[in-house]
Amino acid sequence: MEIKTPGRICLFGEHQDYLGLPVIALAISRYSKIVGFARSDAMIVINKPDLNEVEKFHINDNQYTSNFDLFKSGLNVCKHYGFKFTRGFDVVLSSNIPIKAGASSSSSILVGWINFLSNNAENPKQLSNQKLARLAFEAEVLEFNSPGGMMDQYSTAIGGLIYLETSPELSINKINHDLGTFVIGDSMNQKDTVGILSRCKNQRIAILNKIKNHGSDINFSSISENQVKNFKITDHERALLIGTIKNRDILIKGRKELIKKHIDKHYLGQLMIEHHKILSKVLKVSTSKIDLMLKSALDAGAYGGKINGSGGGGCMFAYCPENPLKIKRAIEDVGGQAYVVQSSLGTTINSKGKHL
Repeated sequence: MEIKTPGRICLFGEHQDYLGLPVIALAISRYSKIVGFARSDAMIVINKPDLNEVEKFHINDNQYTSNFDLFKSGLNVCKHYGFKFTRGFDVVLSSNIPIKAGASSSSSILVGWINFLSNNAENPKQLSNQKLARLAFEAEVLEFNSPGGMMDQYSTAIGGLIYLETSPELSINKINHDLGTFVIGDSMNQKDTVGILSRCKNQRIAILNKIKNHGSDINFSSISENQVKNFKITDHERALLIGTIKNRDILIKGRKELIKKHIDKHYLGQLMIEHHKILSKVLKVSTSKIDLMLKSALDAGAYGGKINGSGGGGCMFAYCPENPLKIKRAIEDVGGQAYVVQSSLGTTINSKGKHL
């Protein structure tokens, strides 16, 4: 069986979903691919030719060796949901999604892995894409008590352009506009995903709790800039809260544009630039190289763009419905590795192959 699952970019709502705020994300045409066959024993053997690595473990070995033990966590979560396994698998994993770069390579792989496992258990079942996303979220975030949100798993599983709310309850709306081409720019500098997510999440939640302790009943969805001006907090804390509010409101503007019959792509690009400025100057998750790559893309005619993912390295993207190859060269000219992408379907089974 062969499973193909896309990566994703976040157009609006970066560093917001884990605060209970909505996001707008796009699945992109860079993919992880899992090809697997049943073994006669109970070992799972995962060949990773891109990394020149092989991972092996017994199907009953449920002890994690790190917070990135995703193949085990995916198997464990499938077992929690009643899937049974008596035989192992030989698996080949390949991917052209930039690794540890903010394009959701790990979530893409995990969604594909759970899609593979659920179809090849002793009691197989084809889960809905939304259910695959839920299991992948549990395997990647809840199993390791990680600080991430749900955007990555739902975007890569469902595909296309989605508006995702997780509070007060999960709500997913597909947006049926074709935005055209984007260019992903990889800075080639790996990032500390968990560290940055923890810092950005914990700082802002601590500020909100500090305010609540003084009797204010507020949350990130309803708080206004005028309210923040009156709180007894430090200038740094005030800047973080105002940045969060501005990014929340940028997403609202973006969504209003995207639900129109005829959208203004230049306006969407400008909103992305505004979003990036706050991520760079206030949350401080960008880098000088990523800022340079974005400037080069904009100078070459991109409509907009921003850092993509948790930051501190990794990727940016440029929005370029026109002349994407020119934008690609502009990013490469300042040291980035660039890829032209467009919208993609979610996780798919390309071939059933021999029944396992």
